[in-house]
Amino acid sequence: MRPAHRTADPYLDTDVIDDRAPRANQSIVFATALAGVLFGWPLAWALMAVQLLVGLLFGRRYCLPCLAYFELIQPRIGEGRLEDSRPPRLANQMGFAFLSAAAASWWLGAETLATVLGAIVAALALLAAGTGFCTGCELYKLGARLRGISARHHDHIDPADLAGFPGLDRTIVQFTHPICSDCREWDQRLEAEGRPWVRIDVRESPGLAEKYGIAVVPTIFAVDREGAVIEQLA
Repeated sequence: MRPAHRTADPYLDTDVIDDRAPRANQSIVFATALAGVLFGWPLAWALMAVQLLVGLLFGRRYCLPCLAYFELIQPRIGEGRLEDSRPPRLANQMGFAFLSAAAASWWLGAETLATVLGAIVAALALLAAGTGFCTGCELYKLGARLRGISARHHDHIDPADLAGFPGLDRTIVQFTHPICSDCREWDQRLEAEGRPWVRIDVRESPGLAEKYGIAVVPTIFAVDREGAVIEQLA
C-alpha cells in the first residue's frame, strides 16, 4: 500500500529519508544490542551488524527494519519530515562497526570489551530513538563543515554559476533538493521575505554541489554582487 500523500519513494529516492525511519531502526538496534549485553548473546550483535551491512550495501529493500517501517508503519501514520539520508547512513556505518567489534571481541575472549561496545551501541541507539538526537548524524554534519561547507572555507561563489543572478549587494544562494522538508521551509521563508534569491537544485546540478563542497542540504549563503560570501544562513 502506497499512500497518496507519500512524496518520496523510500526505495528510489534514497538521497532523502523520512526522519522517523532512522528512529524506528534505532529502536530495533537498541533492543538487539541490549539483549546482547544482558544475556551475553554475541550472535545478536553479529546478526544486527550483518543486517545493517546488507542495508548499506544493497539498499532499503533488503533492510528488515526499513521494510517494517515503510511497509507496516508509514502507511498507517503517514510520511514524516524528509531529511538528507547521508547523516543517518553514517550512523548505521558506525553501528555496524561497533556491533561487529563487539561480537568479534566476545568470540576472541575479550568479553568485558565486547560488553562495553554493545552497551555503547545500546545507549546511543536509545538516545536516537527516544529523543531524535543521532550521534552519528551530528558527526556527519561536523565532518561536512570541516570538509568545507562553511563560509569560512568557501568564501566565494562564481556568479557565472548562478543562472538569474541579479548582481545586487546582497543575494541569497540556496543549495536545495526538491523533496527536502527543511529546504521547502526555507523556500517559503525566503519567498515571504522577498529577498533576491537564487536556487541551485543539487539533484540537477551535482557538479556545482561538488564544486562548492555542499555535503548537507539546505546550505544557504548570502553573497555580494561579486559573489563573495557575506554570511552563511543555513
